[in-house]
Amino acid sequence: MSFPSTSKLQSFPSKPRVFILSDISNEPDDAESLVRYLLYSNQFQTEGLVAVTSTWMKTKVCPQDMEKIIDAYEGAVSNLNAHAHPDSQYPSAQYMRGLIRKGAETYGMTAVGEDIPLSDGGKLLLERIKAPTDEPLWVLCWGGTNALAQVLLKIKNQESAPDAARLRKKLRVYAISDQDDTGAWIRSNFPDVFYISSVHGWNQYGLAAWTGISGDKYYGFDEGGPDFSKLTKEWIKENIQIGPLGSAYPDYLFIPEGDTPTFLYLIQNGLGVPEHPDYGSWGGRYALTDISKSGLSSKHYSDAVDRVTGADGRRYASNHATIWRWRDAFQNDFAARIQWTLSGDLGKANHHPVISINGHGGVAPLQIEQEAGSTIVLDASSTYDPDEDDKLTFNWFHYREPSATQWWVEAEVTELGIKKLDSEGRKVEVQLPGPEKCAVELMSRKAVSRGQLLHLILEVKDSGTPPLTSYRRVLIQTTNKDLRGGGEGADAIGDAMGNM
Repeated sequence: MSFPSTSKLQSFPSKPRVFILSDISNEPDDAESLVRYLLYSNQFQTEGLVAVTSTWMKTKVCPQDMEKIIDAYEGAVSNLNAHAHPDSQYPSAQYMRGLIRKGAETYGMTAVGEDIPLSDGGKLLLERIKAPTDEPLWVLCWGGTNALAQVLLKIKNQESAPDAARLRKKLRVYAISDQDDTGAWIRSNFPDVFYISSVHGWNQYGLAAWTGISGDKYYGFDEGGPDFSKLTKEWIKENIQIGPLGSAYPDYLFIPEGDTPTFLYLIQNGLGVPEHPDYGSWGGRYALTDISKSGLSSKHYSDAVDRVTGADGRRYASNHATIWRWRDAFQNDFAARIQWTLSGDLGKANHHPVISINGHGGVAPLQIEQEAGSTIVLDASSTYDPDEDDKLTFNWFHYREPSATQWWVEAEVTELGIKKLDSEGRKVEVQLPGPEKCAVELMSRKAVSRGQLLHLILEVKDSGTPPLTSYRRVLIQTTNKDLRGGGEGADAIGDAMGNM
């Protein structure tokens, strides 16, 4: 395999700020997730690694086990940097080690009170929230959330109302369900905090979207849909538990890597848009949940549903499918990055395709405004494989669910017409639905000047070992300048069905 230069690799000029709360060592999955997180750490600005309690480990924290994994990372970081763009290098082990702190060694709300001092982890979190930047701080909650609850109470008590609101506005929380009693307290008392979390009965984790990463065998959902072959202990032993960092990846006990969706959600692979949980990504898809007492929507997001064809050819509609639909790609990605840790020789490993559409590179969505019923030509001919020898496969598909306002996706969102203009599918013509299909209100059938926001995904997969996938999202804002396509209104869904 020839390889010209690391400058041909994807770079990440903008990096999400990330702060991790982990009940590491209550079971192996937090350690597994931390190993994988470090393989992506050149895409993030990591600002804290705090060992916390949870319902499974109520009176102790284990920062020393974070340190052991960072020690393993130290043996891999040089090789990792040899597989990264010069402008997007991995942080040093010394830097990552310096972020480790202890949370309160007590359960949930017993750590939260006006007269209770902040833990060391809470102090660091408060410092990061108050940092002189307006960039969001993503707090990824792999265990209990009392460190966050401590800080929010401190901000409320010590800051003016406007300043407290300004600080809360910086927060972006993705919690792996509730693992102590502070999560519900946070959402109830601070509805303005952007907060992603599955909502279900206490300890009923099999109902949560995040278990779609690996929980189908253990919890028994969507049987026959997800492919479990790249999650078996045999596959993990052969592909992951190798080399200086992979050797720190423990065998799983219940399900592997339940916490990993929090940062898969932030991966800069061209698919996810972190400020829009409803768009969907490797970390799942979420929608606004509830209405606050003031009558305004809170910023809490919970599970949404995707419709996905499973390994058995059947159609599945579930919250779990919002994650397992991407499993083959994210497990291949994991295995490829482990290969990077084994050698600094670029020719001995695979690297991601770099996508360009209509001359626009990068990973941010391509945004287009287009009149309903018209066509668009999209050209990804400049997309390339940095390894040069791999063949690229182009797959354009309409991701319909993010455009729907409710469950009835098939009736509400009409499929885009996609026509290849060359043999490989690098260039396509996209036919938009007419205004009556994408630019009228669902119930009233009133024509609107700005219709649905349609999501077209380009998926590019290479032929390397293991094969790697990159994405690019095209956001098509439909317009209807002449207010065409309106119809007879309806006051009830039955009437609406009769008019469609």
